[in-house]
Amino acid sequence: MKALLSPLMLGALFAATTLIAPEARAQASVKPAAATAPAKFTELAKTPQMGWNTWNTFACDINEQLIRESADALVSSGMREAGYVYVNIDDCWHGKRDENGFIQPDPQRFPSGMKALADYVHARGLKLGIYSDAGAHTCAGKPGSRGYEYQDALTYARWGIDYLKYDWCDTDGLNARGAYTTMRDALRAAGRPILFALCEWGDNKPWEWAADVGHSWRTTGDIYPCWDCDFNRGTWSSWGVLPILDKQAGLRKFSGPGRWNDMDMMEVGKGMTEDEDKAHFSIWAMMNSPLIAGNDIRKMSATTRKILTNRAIIALNQDERGIQAWRFMNDGQLDMYAKPLANGEWALMFLNRADKARSYRFDWDEHELKDEFTHNQVHFGKVRHSFTELWSGATGDTARPYAMNVPAHGVVVLHLRPR
Repeated sequence: MKALLSPLMLGALFAATTLIAPEARAQASVKPAAATAPAKFTELAKTPQMGWNTWNTFACDINEQLIRESADALVSSGMREAGYVYVNIDDCWHGKRDENGFIQPDPQRFPSGMKALADYVHARGLKLGIYSDAGAHTCAGKPGSRGYEYQDALTYARWGIDYLKYDWCDTDGLNARGAYTTMRDALRAAGRPILFALCEWGDNKPWEWAADVGHSWRTTGDIYPCWDCDFNRGTWSSWGVLPILDKQAGLRKFSGPGRWNDMDMMEVGKGMTEDEDKAHFSIWAMMNSPLIAGNDIRKMSATTRKILTNRAIIALNQDERGIQAWRFMNDGQLDMYAKPLANGEWALMFLNRADKARSYRFDWDEHELKDEFTHNQVHFGKVRHSFTELWSGATGDTARPYAMNVPAHGVVVLHLRPR
């Protein structure tokens, strides 16, 4: 095995060879391992990150043409203007390490190199994300970052990478907190602000320790494009929309600006019904999960595009207060979630888990909401609000009970403003 370069040697090498931007190069050469306690880049992810990722649709079938076309599609579809700015390359971009241990992109898949691809993405007002793993190998068997954290972080800085999704395969013997902290420190030493997304699947309860390590952390295993299923893959399972939602119980107190509970990439446009897609998108928005699309955005239907670019639903996710919703009530298969927003506003989501549509009458005078976590409260019978239903556009107020019809596997989402 080749001897690894020390962080100090790495800083000097990058400074000498002008492999990274001058401002990053200065930091890497002078202080590659920070003298004070390193920290994540706190200016990032003040609201949940938004973008697109290759894995859910393409898995390992990726190349630079796909990334360029998808970046163009983010712009032409209106998704960029709606807030989707990260173009994230998942597993399988890796080639081999060179004689000094620096990772190279697969020369057949990415012949122009990652720096040229980053330049292409940046020129379109977007940001480029990449993937690695805390273990010796990624989940697809490509070279992981174990033992090469500082080299990989400096390489990403050199390429102009803006986002790192960091997985948890082939990690026997590793301590999760230690492994992710090492990469956090490496990213800081490299000097380029890179959003750090922990993909540890919730196995080691990252919500309890990762607030100063990363900007988001996965709370469950992988998602699957179904409403309510456990897709058994032998030694592990993928989960549908409802199982992932239910696994968020008790986690909202750990979420906030710069530290988000990640419910995994979205499956909107991947085969569920329109109502299920609307519910899926609404749930992710209400729960402040990162909004990372996983469909083929080059070929999506007008319906899928309309769902993913619903500005009113996105605004709930991007609200500056960053408060995750909680379930305040349940009536059989109908769940009711509340989310405090900026300026004394609220969002309510009525979620029908059942296979049949549900008619429901909500009497505002009977409900006082109290958020024990943030201490926000409101009594709709005493403080009147006007509201808009964010999928139909219907409007109303809380002066009279609200009669609604919630589709099977669907939602009604209200944005309420004090009158």
